[in-house]
Amino acid sequence: MWGQDAAVSTLQQAASDPTALSHAWLITGPPGSGRSTLAYAFAAALIAEHPDDENTMRQVLAGTHPDLTALRTDKVIITIKEARALVERSYFAPSAGRYRVIVVEDADRMVERTSNVLLKALEEPPEQTVWVLCAPSEADLLPTIRSRSRALRLREPDVADVARLISLRTGVDEAVAEQSARHAQRHIGMAQRLATDDGARRRRDETLRAVLGVRGVGTAVEVAGHIIQAATEDAKALTAERDAAERTALLRTVGVAEGQAVPPAVRSQISALEDDQRKRATRSLRDGIDRVFTDLQSLYRDVVMLQFGRGDELINTELRAELTALADAWPVERTLLALDAISDTRESLERNVSPLLATESLLVTISSGRTP
Repeated sequence: MWGQDAAVSTLQQAASDPTALSHAWLITGPPGSGRSTLAYAFAAALIAEHPDDENTMRQVLAGTHPDLTALRTDKVIITIKEARALVERSYFAPSAGRYRVIVVEDADRMVERTSNVLLKALEEPPEQTVWVLCAPSEADLLPTIRSRSRALRLREPDVADVARLISLRTGVDEAVAEQSARHAQRHIGMAQRLATDDGARRRRDETLRAVLGVRGVGTAVEVAGHIIQAATEDAKALTAERDAAERTALLRTVGVAEGQAVPPAVRSQISALEDDQRKRATRSLRDGIDRVFTDLQSLYRDVVMLQFGRGDELINTELRAELTALADAWPVERTLLALDAISDTRESLERNVSPLLATESLLVTISSGRTP
C-alpha cells in the first residue's frame, strides 16, 4: 500500500488486538486508491495464525483459502442471490484460520433490497466472522449499512507516488509514468494501463482534442459517435480474451473437446456463462464511457483552474495552449455548466439512458453553453 500509512496501522492493530477489531469494516476511497488490495491484506492478517504464517497469507491473497469468501462483480449490480450466498457463508465457523472473512468489492453496486439482505448478518455476525466492504465513499451505501460498519477512508495518493510505483512495476520512462499518473488522476490501475498502452494514451488525447473542437450539433453528434465506438471496441478488447478462456475452460471441465458439438445437457451451462459475460461486457462498456467522462471533467477542471489563476496544477498540461484560449473565451459560469452537465450525464448512464444519446446531449450542451 502506497501512501496509506494511517489506514495500514489501524488495520494492523485490529488484526493483532481482538479488542480493536470490529465485526464489519467499510473501506472507502477514490478509484485506484487500493481499497481491494488493503481489504485482502487485512483478510490475510486476520486469517493467519501469526505474523509469520506466510503460507496462509499467500493462500488468502491468491483467493484460495477456505476461510476467505470474496465477491468481485464484473456485472452492473450485485444480485440478491449473490448477497444471500455471502450471508450463508458468513455463519460458517473458520475451518483453518483464526477468522472467517467476507470481502465485498464494489459494495456500492448493491441496490437497496440487496443491501437489506446483508443487514442482519452485519448486525449480529458470528464471533469469528469479519465483514470487509469496499466502496468509493460512505454515501454510496445505505445509512443502515454504514451504521453497522467501522469506516476507514483511504486518501488519494500523490501523482509522484503513483508515478514512482508505475515506473517500478513496468520499467517505463519516468516522464511517461508521470504523465500517465497525472492523466489517470492518481488511479493506479488506469495509470498502469496508460503507461503500458500507447493506443490508450493516443485515444485519450484524440478524444479530448475532438471534444475541444466541437462547434455545433453536427460535430457533437459525430464526436459522440466516435467516443462510444472507441469505448465499445475497448470494452470488447478487454473482455474477448477472457470470455474465450472461460468458455474453453468450461468445455474442458465437462469433457467437450475443442471443435466438438456441445451436447444438449451442457447447453444450459454455456447459456448461463454467456449471460454472465454479456452482463460483464455491459459493465465494461459503462466503465469505459465513464472513464471518458472522467477525462472530460479533468479538461474543464483545468479550464476553471486557469480562470482562477491556478495554472500550476493542471492535469492536462499538454493542452495548456488550447485550455488557456478556452479559459479566456468563456466566462467561468459556462465552464461550471459544462462540469455540471458531465456529472448529470454520468448519473444518467447509471439509470440505463442510451450512452450515445446521453453523450450527444452532453456535447451539445458544452458547445452551446446552454442546457437542453
